[in-house]
Amino acid sequence: MSRTFLEIEGERGVVSRYRRHPNGKGYVAVGAEVDATAYIEPTTYVEAGAQVGQKAWIGSGSWIESGAAIGAGVQIGANVHVGENARIGRRSKIGSHSRIGANATVADETNVENDTTVAPGAVVRRHGASGGEYMKAA
Repeated sequence: MSRTFLEIEGERGVVSRYRRHPNGKGYVAVGAEVDATAYIEPTTYVEAGAQVGQKAWIGSGSWIESGAAIGAGVQIGANVHVGENARIGRRSKIGSHSRIGANATVADETNVENDTTVAPGAVVRRHGASGGEYMKAA
């Protein structure tokens, strides 16, 4: 069986290869680890080095950067950016049009509302944030 890859050249001239995930048809880079039970919407990109757990759902237009870890059962809305090395805990929900900064952590079973920005390095728990700025966009 042959595989078809999409190749995209980035700003620095590095070419990344993507394949379609069988569940949802989103683009998954070679080197990313995405569980077969995860659902990746068609216009979503998961970069090399990212991990997506069991039964996670990632909405259309989202971008998961290298080193990011998405836990089992996480729901990510449409047009969400998850920064490099960010962590999203199990069964958390990230609202549409949100931004999770690089190295930020969202604890297990935490809800982040639509249009929210979590600053790089911030830690968001069920009852607040520490280690950085956590703000809801106006």
